[in-house]
Amino acid sequence: MLHKNNQIEIVKGIIKTDLDLYTDYLISSFGQTTATGLSPMLDKAVSHDDVTRFLSQVDSGSEALWQQVKPVVRQVKKALPPQEQGCLLLDDSIIEKAYTDENGLVTVHYGHRKARYVKAST
Repeated sequence: MLHKNNQIEIVKGIIKTDLDLYTDYLISSFGQTTATGLSPMLDKAVSHDDVTRFLSQVDSGSEALWQQVKPVVRQVKKALPPQEQGCLLLDDSIIEKAYTDENGLVTVHYGHRKARYVKAST
């Protein structure tokens, strides 16, 4: 079914077909990852513009993340006895350093609170 906005259709196509691939790309990369870097790896089957549109329209807040992982967490919890259950905490906090020159620790990151890129350390 076509939607009124073709960009949304492209984004939904990425969500349905390439979200796992994009996630694998992020996890397996040892250096900086970019939409431009992903596109050549896929023989340009998905353009970097498609990936950028997808990323700009995805709800990436804590609630959206929990809705994605909650079924897996609950499934694992049921499958394991209490003594084998554990918790993995991830901290994606950034500390803005607006007046510091970029260096090995201070680089440009996307600040979700400000909804823009900022100079920060992780």
